[in-house]
Amino acid sequence: MAAVQVAGSLPSEQPREAPQEAIPERGNAFRRLSARLCALRPDGSSSARTEIHLLFDQLISENYSEGSGVAPEDVSALLVQACRLVPLNQNHLVSKVSQLIHHLLNRLQVIVDEQHLDFLLAYTISAIHQCSSWTHMEILQALAALVYCNGSKCQKYLPELLGKTGLLMKLSDLAQSDPEVRRAAVHCMANLCLSVPGQPYLEEPYQNICFQAFLTILQSPKSSDMDDITFCMLLQNALKGIQSLLNGGRMKLTQTDELGALLAVLKNKKKKSKVKPKKIQQGEEEEKESSGEIEAASVTGTGRVNLHEGSTWSPSSLGVQSLPLDGSGAAGKDGVSSPFSSSSWKRVSSSESDYSDAEGGMQSKMRSYQAKVRQGALVCFLSTIKSIEKKVLYGYWSAFIPDTPELGSPQSVSLMTLTLKDPSPKTRACALQVLSAILEGSKQFLSVAEDTSDHRRAFTPFSVMIASSIRELHRCLLLALVAESSSQTLTQIIKCLANLVSNAPYNRLKLSLLTKVWNQIKPYIRHKDVNVRVSSLTLLGAMVSTHAPLPEVQLLLQQPCSSGLGNSNSATPHLSPPDWWKKAPAGPSLEETSVSSPKGSSEPCWLIRLCISIVVLPKEDSCSGSDAGSAAGSAYEPSPMRLEALQVLALLARGYFSMAQAYLMELGEVICKCMGEADPSIQLHGAKLLEELGTGLIQQYKPDSTVAPEQRVPVFLVVMFWTMMLNGPLPRALQNSEHPTLQASACDALSSILPEAFSSLPNDRQILCITVLLGLNDSKNRLVKAATSRALGVYVLFPCLRQDVIFVADTANAILMSLEDKSLNVRAKAAWSLGNLTDTLIVNMETPDPSFQEEFCGLLLLKMLRSAIEASKDKDKVKSNAVRALGNLLHFLQPSHIEKPTFAEIIEESIQALISTVLTEAAMKVRWNACYAMGNVFKNPALPLGTAPWTSQAYSALTSVVTSCKNFKVRIRSAAALSVPGKREQYGSVEQYARIWNALVTALQKSEDTIDFLEFKYCASLRTQICQALIHLLSLASASDLPCIKEILELNGNMVQSYILQFLKSGAEGDDTGAPHSPQETDQMVRMALKHMGSIQAPAGDTARRTIMGFLEEILAICFESSGSQGALPGLTDQ
Repeated sequence: MAAVQVAGSLPSEQPREAPQEAIPERGNAFRRLSARLCALRPDGSSSARTEIHLLFDQLISENYSEGSGVAPEDVSALLVQACRLVPLNQNHLVSKVSQLIHHLLNRLQVIVDEQHLDFLLAYTISAIHQCSSWTHMEILQALAALVYCNGSKCQKYLPELLGKTGLLMKLSDLAQSDPEVRRAAVHCMANLCLSVPGQPYLEEPYQNICFQAFLTILQSPKSSDMDDITFCMLLQNALKGIQSLLNGGRMKLTQTDELGALLAVLKNKKKKSKVKPKKIQQGEEEEKESSGEIEAASVTGTGRVNLHEGSTWSPSSLGVQSLPLDGSGAAGKDGVSSPFSSSSWKRVSSSESDYSDAEGGMQSKMRSYQAKVRQGALVCFLSTIKSIEKKVLYGYWSAFIPDTPELGSPQSVSLMTLTLKDPSPKTRACALQVLSAILEGSKQFLSVAEDTSDHRRAFTPFSVMIASSIRELHRCLLLALVAESSSQTLTQIIKCLANLVSNAPYNRLKLSLLTKVWNQIKPYIRHKDVNVRVSSLTLLGAMVSTHAPLPEVQLLLQQPCSSGLGNSNSATPHLSPPDWWKKAPAGPSLEETSVSSPKGSSEPCWLIRLCISIVVLPKEDSCSGSDAGSAAGSAYEPSPMRLEALQVLALLARGYFSMAQAYLMELGEVICKCMGEADPSIQLHGAKLLEELGTGLIQQYKPDSTVAPEQRVPVFLVVMFWTMMLNGPLPRALQNSEHPTLQASACDALSSILPEAFSSLPNDRQILCITVLLGLNDSKNRLVKAATSRALGVYVLFPCLRQDVIFVADTANAILMSLEDKSLNVRAKAAWSLGNLTDTLIVNMETPDPSFQEEFCGLLLLKMLRSAIEASKDKDKVKSNAVRALGNLLHFLQPSHIEKPTFAEIIEESIQALISTVLTEAAMKVRWNACYAMGNVFKNPALPLGTAPWTSQAYSALTSVVTSCKNFKVRIRSAAALSVPGKREQYGSVEQYARIWNALVTALQKSEDTIDFLEFKYCASLRTQICQALIHLLSLASASDLPCIKEILELNGNMVQSYILQFLKSGAEGDDTGAPHSPQETDQMVRMALKHMGSIQAPAGDTARRTIMGFLEEILAICFESSGSQGALPGLTDQ
């Protein structure tokens, strides 16, 4: 519990800590005084009152501190005894006992236990009712100390305290004549709102009562009888109360008017009147607030910044107490921040009460309190941001984020105003924290921004306004960066810039924004403070990962290595050739070294070289004094710096692999060095970098890769790279069971081997990879098991392994074992791998050599089918790949399997599982995969499709989806499945055929019926697939099918004809069903259908055949005529 001071008092210096040997003596003094107090009995004599007064004074005057050996229960018992000795008609003693309660609870950091709390609360409440008004201030301070972190235990007193005529409601009212009493009452309310994790929150009605009371206080002007400092403290307490409600109380601001009112008042409290900027010398302000250091995300200090001078105090020029940012609400029981408060700042400035400086004590004291109100408003704003949805917050974007330079007078107030101009470093820190919180996760909102073209319109589009905001944020943050000299504040500014860069849509904005950031951040890479260096690398990482690859960033990466990197205060090694670190512990600087460009790169990538040097080179002495986080005696840069450099390398490998590939072997040696170190986090980041490099190599060799063959990394070099990895510390990391996260990451890295390179690895290295993965599949750690399952699913697709029956069988058994794991993540990865394994079965089935099918164990197939059926009943993450596997397995089954009685039942169960998944209201990905799997089932000619009882159920499920599913991609896939069977008998009876035909025509009619705007982009693909299915059905129709086709065409012929004509003219568009068809191919489909119709032997007098042929001929004729002016449609010219 945070210690606090008596309201209205300000220490001139921080209390000195007593020597350790004095602590037991203090505890003895407390026990001695406590024993004397407990020995007394209630007595109304003047001598007894005098003795009690003296004892109370002695107890208050003791110099207590934390760890003084006094038990909390002893303190509570003493306070109860003290209250029993003091009758309520003795005003002076009541005042003194109230001071004692306040003093002991705060100085000894005690939270009263429930056993004693009830008595003490009843006593203090009665005291307020019965004692003179001059005692109310001290009694309320005691009450505030009692309810601190005890709000949930005060339930029975809440109606008396917070009811309509409640004590605190009356004393905090605007009509209260004593301003100090009003402030103390508000402080009590704020402490009541403070909740403790694991205990019940304040009930919602009381939350709302307190919130409205606090809001009213913040909205009200200062009364004439209240002095400025008391008013500041009143505002601090109200802000602290709202923050406690939003953080610990989990209060939700669901009412728009509530949120709007709160944001308006918070913005008002951030203002500072009569701003007059001036410059101060670097370090001047650090002397005033030098000790205001802030935890990780916070900052202090400033150098060359604009300060406010001669500001006249007014109700709107207030600022805020240092309130906690972690939601604990602990800023001390009293409204005044104390040197001991466990607030968001590590320590409060020891010079905050140096009010006797040249500017005058009162003025300086006033500025300090105003700054605290601004800080409190910002911290409260931060809590508000965390308690509302981002989409609601962005409705207020323009109120806090400028979209034009803030010029003119009076100055508009925004977060950037505070960041650039506020004299308090803590306030600037809070403003940057709030800005970061707003920017975090704003990618979707900012994605509408666009200013790539000049807009000359009568109004400013929203997209241009947001783009203007983004530009202004860049401008202001870069100004703040240049103006700031405090290392902690710099760190915060750079982190804020990183957040902005991660979310801004640079692909829709004019060039140069990133260039300005890039050029200004480069000197900070060599800053003396390690936190500034780390955050600078974080910002560079954000720049190389945003919308990668960006041409602007590509050019920046190719800048000369020395560009923008100053040598002053250097804290990183000079840049040298990438392989220099392997040759000597020290070497020439970049400027003295001639660097030859790597092959395939016109200019070396300075950022890659910088990061390599940070990871592997010894640090220079100039940085040793400021590097918190480096191990004692460590020769390298501090661990956070090296980890960040490895992350930047991984991001470069992901987004700009064409540049990273020139350093492949050097990076390989860096990885080996990292994975050979003792620090598991360095090993882990080395493994992550390896995985990114492996993935980049795989992307280059994909069939759809746009990288020209001559620009790819040669396979022999990839083999050398992976041989180095497998001969290095990677196998050791794979078997390091003490660090399962490292093991899992090493498995992921191992799965990123290029298949073409794996086949060329030495035989013992191939066996090592397979053996390690199969062995790790038995791991008891779920992270490792999930990573292993996924890696096996990758390996089973390798061309050199997929025809190895033993490996495929071993992998299948391992995957099936993981499918039964308790962890959902393990089962999901295993299901994905099972899907891949069954893909391999299909690929092997399509090869001319039948040996694989013959050798693959039928019992294992049976086992796989059973496991896939069970997995299809699992969560969607597992189900989507389980149905994919079922489809492949049913496709793979050979006639020899299907004939066996043991398979008949499992085949029926498998198809029923697919049918139920197609029809279920599961995730669309699951239903898409189920439709795809059904199409695969139809491809197996050995299955009794058309005659089996499940035929009609399968077709019924697909026709239901094609006509009514909300998701058009699922409809497309079901239409594709319906066009798979290649023989008329596979469609079953005439009635079944008619139902399918009718469903497809209905689906064509409804191909634009959707309430989801996002589905419209799939309309054309859906119509294409349905037209294809209809033509396919026509090309297989029998004589008995013709009447139903004719009947439907007579009703909907024009609609069907128009869509088929569109299909013929445009060709099948590329969609998820396969490659697009050329106009010649689509034309040939219709011709084949027409030819088939001509070959049908229809009964004499039957007009159906003639009607259908006329329908098709008319389509071809219209198509020919429409293309005639353009030189005749190919395929029709021979007509």
